[in-house]
Amino acid sequence: MNLILTTYYLLLKHMYLNKALIIGNLTRDPELKAIPSGIKVCSFSVATNRVWKDKNGARQEAADYHNVVVFGRQAETVAQYMKKGSQVMVEGRMQTRSWDDAGTGTKKYRTEVIADRVQFGSTGGGASSGAPRAEGSSKAPATVASEDEGFESIDYPDEQINAEDIPF
Repeated sequence: MNLILTTYYLLLKHMYLNKALIIGNLTRDPELKAIPSGIKVCSFSVATNRVWKDKNGARQEAADYHNVVVFGRQAETVAQYMKKGSQVMVEGRMQTRSWDDAGTGTKKYRTEVIADRVQFGSTGGGASSGAPRAEGSSKAPATVASEDEGFESIDYPDEQINAEDIPF
């Protein structure tokens, strides 16, 4: 039994996992930009709600806000079909970037979810929610994934992306 536990511990000791799964609503319209290499970058924020009972049994609620960044074709599709209030599920990894603020000279940090997969949620309150904002089909795709729909075949940029190239 000790050998099994020791082996399990050694496996876990060298295993790392950076996985984020967020389900919530967009707090603002997505912003689509391009880095100097031409790769499209879309940023948006997702609000998630927590509900719990405090020690007195009273219901408490709080919201958390998550910054999300998505690249490539997925960025274009998110910008086209999503808008403030849209429900979304984001799968990705957490990443913190830092830079020196030119105005104050202090180091700034921003933690973001770098999306591997974005799935649109229900349209909720009516036809306008989740409707396309550009010409094209009137029905939004349920999932934004790589062209061949394979989860393992996400189109990542070929070149290394420098955080300073991201325009936001």
